[in-house]
Amino acid sequence: MIEVLAQLSRGPVFLAGEMLECAIVFTKPLSATSTSASNEMLAWASAQIHCQFHASENRVALPPSDDSKHDVQAENETVFVPNRGERGQCILSTPPKILFCDLRLDPGESKSYSYCETLPVDGPPSFRGQSVKYVYKLTVGCQRVSSPIKLLRVPFRVLVLHGLKEYQLPQDEVVAPSNPFLEEEERVKKDSRLADLATELLMAATSRRSLHVYNISNTRGKVGKFGIFKTVYKIGEDILGTFNFSEGDIPCLQYSVSLQTEESIQEEFQRRRGQPVSYSTHARHQESCLHTARSSFSLPVPLSSTPGFTTNIVSLKWRLHFEFVTSRDSGEAHTVPENPSETITWTGVEQIEVDTFSWDLPIKVLPTNPVLASYVSQFSSTNSITI
Repeated sequence: MIEVLAQLSRGPVFLAGEMLECAIVFTKPLSATSTSASNEMLAWASAQIHCQFHASENRVALPPSDDSKHDVQAENETVFVPNRGERGQCILSTPPKILFCDLRLDPGESKSYSYCETLPVDGPPSFRGQSVKYVYKLTVGCQRVSSPIKLLRVPFRVLVLHGLKEYQLPQDEVVAPSNPFLEEEERVKKDSRLADLATELLMAATSRRSLHVYNISNTRGKVGKFGIFKTVYKIGEDILGTFNFSEGDIPCLQYSVSLQTEESIQEEFQRRRGQPVSYSTHARHQESCLHTARSSFSLPVPLSSTPGFTTNIVSLKWRLHFEFVTSRDSGEAHTVPENPSETITWTGVEQIEVDTFSWDLPIKVLPTNPVLASYVSQFSSTNSITI
């Protein structure tokens, strides 16, 4: 028996274009019956990253896939197919890297290997929607002699920052002589510069503040005003908004604000022409506001949510969805009697005629620092199997 353990060094969330590092340890446990002749041997081990795409057959019409060949190859026990047995299509993969050949382990002995790979910048982000899913995994395959291949899968999350792909990092090292002993140091520097650049781009896009004011009205008149200081956010940020009903002609009885994503399938891949968009609500605020002059709300953008993106198959956009309930009766303001000794009782009406209407405000949601997103990730940094 050999234990295989894979541990992502920095956490399970990465930006596309970053370097993924994983420590892979092979251990032969020491038992009471172990002897010097109890050593075991593995023929080989390889590692590879791939992105698996799965679509709902009821919503997405895809062309025939060539992935059926993987099922044929899987019958050959010497072929390493990282997505063997998984649903959907493998739409992206890195070249496989051999960790070792002919590894012999004595009882109590361990061997560690380091796997490093740059995540492709042209792939989709990790996403689990109602119509499609994009799932990234690092797969470690290993095989004993004359035994089936065993696979250890390490799922992780990828965030895509648009604009990072077009940026070219400074090529300071081009004029310097190549030194193989400095390759590791240069790789770390490059990865650090990429993270710093991503932080700068995100800060530049989300730190701009300018008050945007929108008039709220229906067919009967003006209800109030809505103000928001920005419309571009990072996941993990709070969306703050304010209402001013003091200048409205129509009384607002209640309002609600929902933070939503809209997932739409590109027209050529729709199962039915004109099929509706899928909506998901991530946060909601509701408040009764009759006789309220001003009100505000705060909605958090979940760190676990997917920023907006577009592929050839699906598009994900963010919006604030507003719903208002207004009175058809303008209502009369209650007056306080001039004589303090006079008693007046105010009671609410039992029935009131209302109008309802809604409004959508598009917003943009971008990624955040992947280290922060790792704190709430559903994925574990460590995975293991026994072979």
